[in-house]
Amino acid sequence: MKKMRVIISGGGTGGHLYPAVVLGQKLKELKPDIELIYVGSQRAVEKKIMAEQSLRYLTLPVEGLKGRGWKKLRGFVLLPLAFLKSFLILCKYRPVLVIGVGGFSSGPIVMLASMMKTPALILEQNALPGFTNRLLSRFAGRAAVSFPSSLQYFKGKGVLLGNPVRPEFYRMPEKRHEDTLTLLIFGGSQGSKFLNERIIDSLPSLSQLKNSLIIYHQTGERDFNRVREAYRQAGFDRVTVSSYFSPMSEYFAMADLVLCRAGATTCAELIAAGKPAILVPFAAAADNHQELNARELEQAGGAEVILEKDFKPETLLARLKFYLNNKSLLGQMEENLKKLRQADSASRIARLALDMIKAGERRS
Repeated sequence: MKKMRVIISGGGTGGHLYPAVVLGQKLKELKPDIELIYVGSQRAVEKKIMAEQSLRYLTLPVEGLKGRGWKKLRGFVLLPLAFLKSFLILCKYRPVLVIGVGGFSSGPIVMLASMMKTPALILEQNALPGFTNRLLSRFAGRAAVSFPSSLQYFKGKGVLLGNPVRPEFYRMPEKRHEDTLTLLIFGGSQGSKFLNERIIDSLPSLSQLKNSLIIYHQTGERDFNRVREAYRQAGFDRVTVSSYFSPMSEYFAMADLVLCRAGATTCAELIAAGKPAILVPFAAAADNHQELNARELEQAGGAEVILEKDFKPETLLARLKFYLNNKSLLGQMEENLKKLRQADSASRIARLALDMIKAGERRS
């Protein structure tokens, strides 16, 4: 009997891989005999995430092309090798479905799968689809999107199903807001140099609030020692600094307010957890997609946006004072975010994937 193999491909950041893992888990739950193969880039952070999950993970020699200046030349040089390895993977495993979860490493294998008449599904987590998924839209059979504004880019193939988020983010206990403000700061799985530096710059101003703040700060490996020492020298003693928080859901649960970037998975986790946020979009993100993501949450009344150019110590001080004095607003922001939830996204996308497999079997 032919094995039912599904390839889930994508990456570039942890933000692409976490939805892939959640979707894979749901597929196995609904169809235990499915064999999953994950395909991504050779970045160390992705290898680490997949090793922690004990999943079969194959890598492609591929790098991004969009917004990388002269570095895109290396990406173009690697493309033929990425297509060759993708072709060999498809020939070896003969999947019944290929799922692209976004990021540059999904491009070659989804495109080739379509050309080889293998059904292909793509996931688009951003408000503005990324370069790879815009390119793949003509090859994929369906596209599962997270925001209504994304549907227009997929010409009838799109379906609004949300972004698969780890289930613990949906099971967040209700946060009781005390006299203090618990602030969670992070910049994605690798940390944000910009946020780390701006927080260090802001500590002299924030010192007047040190007795009112409890801070959890994920820095990434590179800035960990510097950030930890800056808090110590500034006299902040109710601070936990780590290069990486795991499980992140536990830190979400403790937070009254989150200060972070606006990547697609981060926004989806904020929505699932119902956590108010100050979003600082990465200014160099391709097509400014992080600001567009952030504006979706802001328009819903669940977050506020501060652009990098406007993020100054006095701005942060003013906003934290505001939330300390307006705790009831945090509760309203939590409710506003819950209105953006797409119920059980992982199950709905998994069922769409299984329907595509059945349709492909009927055609073969």
